[in-house]
Amino acid sequence: MTKTSPRRPTALIADDEPLLRDELLHLLARAWPELEVVAQARNGREAVEMFEAQRPDICFLDVHMPGLSGVEAARQIGRRAHLVFVTAFDQYALKAFEQGVLDYLVKPVEPARLADTVARLKERLHAALPAEATEALLQQLAAHLQQRGAGGSTATATPLRWIRATVGQSLRLIAVDDIDFLRSDEKYTLIAWRGDGGKPSEALIRTPLKELLAQLDPGQFAQVHRSVVVNLRAISHVTRGENETADIHLKGRAEVLPVSRTFLHLFKQM
Repeated sequence: MTKTSPRRPTALIADDEPLLRDELLHLLARAWPELEVVAQARNGREAVEMFEAQRPDICFLDVHMPGLSGVEAARQIGRRAHLVFVTAFDQYALKAFEQGVLDYLVKPVEPARLADTVARLKERLHAALPAEATEALLQQLAAHLQQRGAGGSTATATPLRWIRATVGQSLRLIAVDDIDFLRSDEKYTLIAWRGDGGKPSEALIRTPLKELLAQLDPGQFAQVHRSVVVNLRAISHVTRGENETADIHLKGRAEVLPVSRTFLHLFKQM
């Protein structure tokens, strides 16, 4: 009798950024060569459709995707797959994650953390354990996301330290301390930062300015205009303008940032 080889475990990856999908795919190939990634989705809706078509054992879901979020997609997938949430923001690591009920990875994904996740997944698959996701926990996470989107309180004890941005064909992890200012630019947010050797650099990301502001250290960053947030450490001087406005001049940059009447009180001592 011919002995059949065991079935390879299968997975789906969902992330709206192609470079980050490719990065996770590469890391998984090294950490778990036997794992077969059978689908890659660009958003939550695609993730659900591809899951129904492929029925993978594991789903790696980016928490914050346009349209249907990773958490909302997980609610539709339910206990039919083992779920691993991938997030760029530490505050998503709620007690449900930390207690091991739901697994998560924080971007940029670290190989050691991924190795721990892979070990847990292998153990669950080998023991034929059911998926741990419960509707109550997923509902809690979905409500947390909705609160953030509605402008609810999102203060975190750990301010954002890195922002990921695509610059040309490269994925950059920009240290928040290197950022001079952020400006809303239609559907994008412009990140003005200091690159190699302190050279002024710029990058566009899709995360709304309002969402980023909620994660920045309020002692270091201040909103000075409806569309502008500035790193207070990057300010050279402020000049008062007409009609109760002002202009911010930055250290080593030619840009002049406007201060609207609403935020002028921040510089009342000048």
